[in-house]
Amino acid sequence: MPVDPGYGERLARTVSQLYADAELTLLRRIAAALTHGIDAPTWAVEKLAQLDLLRARMGQDVGALSEQAVGQIRTVIAGAWTTGQALAVADLDDLDLDVRLPPARAAAIERLAAETIRVVAPVGARLLRASLDVYTQVVAEASSQVLLGAGTRRDAAQTTLDRLTSHGIRSFTDTAGRRWTSESYVEMAVRTGAGRAAVQGHVDQLQAVGLDLVMVSDHPRECDLCRPWEGKILSIGGAVAGTIETPSATSGNTVRVRVAATLDQARADGFQHPNCRHSISAYVPGASRPARDTADTQDRYEQGQQQRYLERGVRAWKTREAAALTPEAKAAAAAKVRVWQARLREHVAAHEGLSRQRAREQVGRAR
Repeated sequence: MPVDPGYGERLARTVSQLYADAELTLLRRIAAALTHGIDAPTWAVEKLAQLDLLRARMGQDVGALSEQAVGQIRTVIAGAWTTGQALAVADLDDLDLDVRLPPARAAAIERLAAETIRVVAPVGARLLRASLDVYTQVVAEASSQVLLGAGTRRDAAQTTLDRLTSHGIRSFTDTAGRRWTSESYVEMAVRTGAGRAAVQGHVDQLQAVGLDLVMVSDHPRECDLCRPWEGKILSIGGAVAGTIETPSATSGNTVRVRVAATLDQARADGFQHPNCRHSISAYVPGASRPARDTADTQDRYEQGQQQRYLERGVRAWKTREAAALTPEAKAAAAAKVRVWQARLREHVAAHEGLSRQRAREQVGRAR
């Protein structure tokens, strides 16, 4: 069976869910702290006086989160490598090839885990800092709005909280200036590490039986980066790109195979980027049949992207519902959830090949 970075995505959700749950816990702590005594004249002073206590409680939440995440990441990376190896074994069984297990790769697996942990490690502290910033900003803006006669403190606090958390707590800014929620950033980081581990386990197993070539799958709604690689033959051992002559596995005759690039070269060119669904599988000359006529229209790609946009909208309103300070705000957010879900249903029904993926509509299913 082929292996693709999507296996990393499914495994990464076990880690990103920890951060999604933690973020909701912090949002609810913020909402509860802000709501308590909100009609009292001394509310702003009391809220700022309670900041150290809130920081301590949130710090305990984040500390427990970070400790749990490290263990889970190691489990995910090891599981991804084992999954990739098992899928390669299935490939070899289908081709009636003898299976020889590769040597233990504990060091390589730990290196991939350590790299992923290093990327994720700062997120907890940034989530805590961003949460406290949200709290203090709501207190400051709600107080100033009341002084200006712009409405009640409760309404002002709700408006500010909605604005700051409409897409979760934005706690991370990458080198390109993009702002991420902790959940989204962690899922991206762990998905990338687990995807690499799954592909590496697959490649190690193929190389253990002397196979050097893999073929790239076709996938609907491919992006511009991956479209050039669909159906191509790649070398996993470093063979030079070009046409090679090799024995056929079925006839024993020599056949000509066009090698597009090495797997590493294809990745450097954008293949198997984060969120990529393209897989690789063993290519046996004379027996394997690479995909042909693979190109999809740009419209199909854009239809898939529109579905992702609508799913993000559903999650955003569910987040606002969770952080509501009043029953009225909670009911309004719940109504918006239904509106976005209706738009999503209409979009899926209108385009062939799309299907509803309800897990993506839940808070805790980052993209």
